[in-house]
Amino acid sequence: MKISLSWLRQYIQFSGESPSRIAQLLTQSGLEVSAITTLELVRGGFKDLIIGQVVTCQQHPNANKLKITQVDVGQGTPLLIVCGAPNIAIGQKVVVAPVGAQLCSAKGDLFRIKRTKIRGEISEGMICAEDEIGLGNMHEGILVLDTILDPGTPVAEHFDYCVDTVFEVDVTPNRGDACSHIGVARELAVLLNRPVQYPTIDHFRVDPDPSKRIKVNILDAQACPRYAAAVIKDVVVQESPAWIQSRLKSIGIAPVNNIVDVTNFVMHELGQPLHAFDYDQIDGQMIAVQRLSPGTEFVTLDGKSRVLTGDELMICDQRGGLCMAGILGGKRGSIQAGTQNIFLE
Repeated sequence: MKISLSWLRQYIQFSGESPSRIAQLLTQSGLEVSAITTLELVRGGFKDLIIGQVVTCQQHPNANKLKITQVDVGQGTPLLIVCGAPNIAIGQKVVVAPVGAQLCSAKGDLFRIKRTKIRGEISEGMICAEDEIGLGNMHEGILVLDTILDPGTPVAEHFDYCVDTVFEVDVTPNRGDACSHIGVARELAVLLNRPVQYPTIDHFRVDPDPSKRIKVNILDAQACPRYAAAVIKDVVVQESPAWIQSRLKSIGIAPVNNIVDVTNFVMHELGQPLHAFDYDQIDGQMIAVQRLSPGTEFVTLDGKSRVLTGDELMICDQRGGLCMAGILGGKRGSIQAGTQNIFLE
């Protein structure tokens, strides 16, 4: 299984241990690391880019859509930068490409920043949008950072998940406890005598709503002794934040949307498999865990129609199969762009 070093750092603090040292510790404890790979999820790894803070922002005298800014980049004297983004404002922490920096756009185009005059005013760098640094496709405004890092700090320290080291860990069947990032963090916490920092769930609340209930019937208790689920209302299906997409890409999982992605993220964080159904597509507001008759057709997420042998454990509603339990989701009931409520298994 693949374990991301930057992801591990969310749960345990390292004190200068190199990737090779961490791999050695894990291998000696019984979690053999068979390979170490360096990944650069953003071309160039944000080389030359620094965090800046907008100190002043004034109207350009010769252009209505341009602003003249002074940006603190930790060098004493702020940089003068002309910026055309509509969302630029004093106090923001931003991504600055100083003179000499080479950028790689989301399309793979390379260009170097030069000291220049824009409509008669000196510009000593560029305040960047997402697409200009290869992080995404947004170009409507500059990228504003939510960070406590000081001006002048390399941008790579904020986007630490975009340059990563990935361990290939050969987990043996008796070590299910290590089949997750927190599981591996627990192992390292013992080896290094350091605490594990668990993610907070303080902002989550349970709101009992009898109108959004699903009745669960376990019809094959030997194959499935327990089935746990929850209903989550009023979701908006959209693209996941860049950091979640990068986490998944680092371990070889292609992002789909925020709902599907977070189920994969939590599975690899905690080792707890999850599956999200479109609640409003579940016929009869009931779930049955059972086997279906041999020869039953089942359309999977990839749109293929498969014929069941009768041995597969299925998650069903009143119309039939929704999911091949623990193996493959079904097309009907899957998360779509218009999904508003989900049933989380």
